[in-house]
Amino acid sequence: MKTNEYIKNEIAKLDKGLVATPSREYLESFAKANQGSSDLLLMQMAINFGYKMALENILITNNN
Repeated sequence: MKTNEYIKNEIAKLDKGLVATPSREYLESFAKANQGSSDLLLMQMAINFGYKMALENILITNNN
């Protein structure tokens, strides 16, 4: 499997997990609204978001 195909498959899987990957706007609004509760959920959403950003950056680099 080529690198770009692998990355696209990984990105697609992120929204199908137990904790879906949020957008930056959703993550910021969730963090502001929860005021310290649901920190484990917030942490997992942030991890997923960071992983998605890293994969997207690799895709951009590979395509240039």
